[in-house]
Order: sequence, then C-alpha cells, then structure tokens
Amino acid sequence: MIRATTKELGLILSEKGLVDPNDLDAAVRDSHKTGLRLGETLIKMGFVEEEQIMMAVAEQVGAPFRKLTGFQPDPQVLDMVPVRVASHYNVLPLEYDEDMGVLHVAIVDPLDFHVLDELRRLLGLEVEPVVCLREEIEKARNRAYGVGGDTIRDMEDERLEEGDDGEDGIIGGDFEIDEEAGHEDASIVKFVNQVVKEAFRDRATDIHVEPFERELRVRYRIDGVLYEAPIPPAIKRYQQAIISRIKIMSDLNIAERRLPQDGKIKLKMQGKEFDLRVSTVPTPYGESCAIRILSRDSELCTLDRLGFSEYHKGLMREMIQKPHGVIFITGPTGSGKSTTLYASLTEINTPERKIITVEDPIEYRIPGVTQIQVNPGIDLTFARILRTLLRQDPDVIMVGETRDPETARATIANAMTGHLVFSTLHTNDACSAVTRLEDMGIEPFLVASSVEGMVAQRLVRVLCTECKTPYKPDPRMVAQVNMTRANPDDIEFFRPVGCEACRYTGFKGRTAVHEMVKMNEGLRRQVVAGSSASEIKREALLHGFKPIRYDGWNKIKEGHTTIEEVLRVTMEDELSGEEMAEAIGMSEAESGGKE
Repeated sequence: MIRATTKELGLILSEKGLVDPNDLDAAVRDSHKTGLRLGETLIKMGFVEEEQIMMAVAEQVGAPFRKLTGFQPDPQVLDMVPVRVASHYNVLPLEYDEDMGVLHVAIVDPLDFHVLDELRRLLGLEVEPVVCLREEIEKARNRAYGVGGDTIRDMEDERLEEGDDGEDGIIGGDFEIDEEAGHEDASIVKFVNQVVKEAFRDRATDIHVEPFERELRVRYRIDGVLYEAPIPPAIKRYQQAIISRIKIMSDLNIAERRLPQDGKIKLKMQGKEFDLRVSTVPTPYGESCAIRILSRDSELCTLDRLGFSEYHKGLMREMIQKPHGVIFITGPTGSGKSTTLYASLTEINTPERKIITVEDPIEYRIPGVTQIQVNPGIDLTFARILRTLLRQDPDVIMVGETRDPETARATIANAMTGHLVFSTLHTNDACSAVTRLEDMGIEPFLVASSVEGMVAQRLVRVLCTECKTPYKPDPRMVAQVNMTRANPDDIEFFRPVGCEACRYTGFKGRTAVHEMVKMNEGLRRQVVAGSSASEIKREALLHGFKPIRYDGWNKIKEGHTTIEEVLRVTMEDELSGEEMAEAIGMSEAESGGKE
C-alpha cells in the first residue's frame, strides 16, 4: 500500500537541490496562469528533467519509481491486462503479488485515481502504481505485446463478433477483403502508422513487410542490420489489407499482385519531411514490401563527416579538384556510395562551376545543382541523357550509376571531352573498377587515359559510447585485421553491450571504411597492359595504397568499431598478409608514419 507524504512537490525538489527557489517561484506563477501542473510547467520551462520530476512525484505519493530499461515481463502477468486496456490507459503490468493479491502496474501519473479505479474495476484486482517515464512505458509495452498489439486485438474482436472463429480457410493464404472498404478501415490505417512510427523511433532506414506460409514478418534495418519487430501472430490474417494500405499510400495499383511495383509516400514526422520509397514484389505467399526511409530535410554530409582518415580525405580532395577525368565510387548496394558522391559535389559546388547530375532516384536536393531524374518508362535513360548533356555546358557531371556498356561509354566520353565526372560501380574493391569497365567493353587505353581515381567503401556500425566495454579478443581474429602487425597488447579493444540509448543493439550510427587509388603513370601502364585487379593492386601498394581492412583496423584501434564489424563487411585480400604488411610498412616509413 502506498503511503503519501504531506510535502509539496516544489519543496521536495528544493530540498534535493534540483531547482532554484527563484525558478520555482517563476514556475508556480506560470502554473497558475496556464492551469498546468507544477511539474509540467517546470519541465516546459527547462528547469528540471522529466525523470527528476517523476522521482519527486513518486516520493510525494509514496509510490516506487522504476526504470524499465531492459524490462522483460512475465507472460502470465501480461495476460492479466488485455493489450487494449494497457494501451488505452498507457500502463504496463509489471508484477503480481500472489500473497497480497496485488498487481503492480507502471503508470505515468500515480495521482490519476480515475485510471487506477478503472483498472481495479476492469481487472477485478487490487492495483498499485509504480511511477515510470511515459516513453519507457510505451517502448516496453511494444516489446511485450508487439507493435500495434492493441490494434490487432481490436480487429480480432470485431472479426469474432461477426462470427468468424478463424478455424476455416487455407493456412498461409491471402486474407480476402473488399479492397474498397479495406483501405478505409481505421484499424489497418492505425496499424500501418504504428509500424512506421516505430521505425522512426528506432532510427531505421528500411522497413520490410515479408509474407511467409504461416506468418507475416516485419523487420527494421537499423545501422545496416535487420532486426525483427515484435508483431502479434494474428497479424497474418490481415496481410493483404496491410499491403493494400501501403500500396494505396504510395499510389500503386492494389489490384495488380502479379508484377513488381514501385511508388513513393511523402509524410511529415516530428516536424521533418520524409520520402518513403516503396517496392513490392510477388511471392508464393503474397506480396513482399520494402520501404526505404529518406529524409528530405537531412543536412548534406561533408567529407569531414564521412569517416575519411586524414590521409584519404587529402587524397579525395586532390582528386575532386581535377579539371577532368572520372572518379568512381565502388561498393555493394547500401554502402553509402551516393552519400559520398553528394558530399564530393557539395565540396566543389561554387558559382563558377555548373554541376549536372543524372540520378535514379534523386535522393537529396542540392541547392545550385541541376539534377535530372531518369525515367526508363519514356526511354529517359542514363545513356540517353548523357549523350545530350554536353549541350548544357556542364563543368562537372555526376552519373548515379554506371550499370551497362552504353552508360559506361557515355561516361568515359564525357570525361575525355574535358569534364570531371563522378559515378558509382558495383565492384568488390577499388582496383576491380578497371576490370569491370573492361568487361563492359571499354578499351584499356580509354580507361587508363580517363579514370583519375577509384574509391571503395563499406559501412561499419559505430559502438555505442554509453555501453561499450573493453575486452580481450581472440588473437586469431586480431590477426585477420591487424594489417600493420602491431602488438595487440598495446591496444584497448571494445565490444558492444546494449542499453536504452542504442535500443539494446550495442551500436549507434555508422561510419565508412575506405580504400582509395589515385591513378599515376605506373598504374596507367598496368591498365593499358591489361593487368588483373590483383596486379594493379600490387602496383598501387608501391604508391601509398592502403587496403580497406587497414582503414578498418585504424577505426578498431580508435575504439569506434569492433573486429567483428570490420570482418563482416570486408573480404580477405588475395594478396598475402605479409605482402600487404610489408608494403604498408614501407609506405608509412616513406611518409614518416603520418596518415
């Protein structure tokens, strides 16, 4: 049983030294004017944090205060409070004391006696409040009941009231609905909104809605890795309604389920504008949907913020100031190639230069740059635009992707006519860009004379600074990334743990690891001679080339990421470790050890 104190909230805060008396007086006056509670006024005026207020309120009413970080409720206790009740009153069952017959529930306002009385009446139990932060209750409830659990429960109740007991029908088949009515169903709309909001809350870049025989799975890509969202199993029944809702939002044909479709959703969230790129493809169990989240208000990155080492940053700035030639950014899908291109263009975007980009799609708008969207539906392809682009008198051209021989030829031709061209290629490393172009039918002498530089990059997750902890790694794993053969005992290694700040992933954000090749006469001779990628790499090592794992090793030593992360995104090089270490050591000796 809680035992309230007679102390006022302001007095408790003053005794704890959490608020200045003058600030307290100002907050009391403002509270009388606005009608808001004193605690809300103090938070609004920025005098105290919400957690400090909640702890003081808990002391005032004699209730415990609890953090819900990492809380995992007992399923039997969860069953005592229906999800729609927990959601409606914004509470979460924590523990049940069988001896006392008391259910302890997390609640924001322990003085809301109406809510407590309603819970006692609905549950038929004695209820005692435990004071918790509002956001923590919402997060813990989503983990416990699943995202949109209350919405699904409402739909299930409505279905049962209409006489559908769920026993008949084909397991894993589409849930047939009236398409015209389905997209207007408030519960489906609410559920889709909840899924999207949860993605934003988790810093996700992609949402995957994937149908399987007996389940519908929702996953979020956070910092490059997919995490499964907790979703109620009953969601499978409403699969087609959910996909139809997403397709209507993105202006797609809901009647067409046999062909892939692409669309876009524009929305505003937390005061920012976002574009959601939607892609659907047919599968044996229904349409699978992928949603990419792009912020329209995102500040464009600069080279200083992309994780370049000082050595690579200097090399990149040298290359992008060239008057002509092609610079290729290579790497797999999702490795940040476009972001690097945008950062490079931003760096050289001045009134004296005319910059034109050809993209599919245009991900970010750059002030002062002419951007062209490819549209294959009307034959507005990369190659066709590039053939006529010189009439626009550009100084710098960006080609979103060199994906076919015709685009490759046009890209090289524009560079040969005295223009600086940026583009991307899908290759495993920087030196393979040469052989990839030759595979597309570009003559080696044209590659040698037009390409100025090649950059390969990958994204690694950054360790959460709040919870990372030092440890001693397996020496065999250290040997795989230790490009300089440094003594591991002299280095402090860190591993992820997981906390509320990083959503229990152990990582928060990503940074890039790079390798970079700046063309010179020796490399051009190798290209003209038709050398392989490994032979070109051996030549590059003689001129300061640092492989991508070397950059990863430096970020491990700096405590930014882990050995596992670098090994996850990079491949073991064809050249021997000793050969690489020797070449790197010679290069560092020549440069005085400076990076």
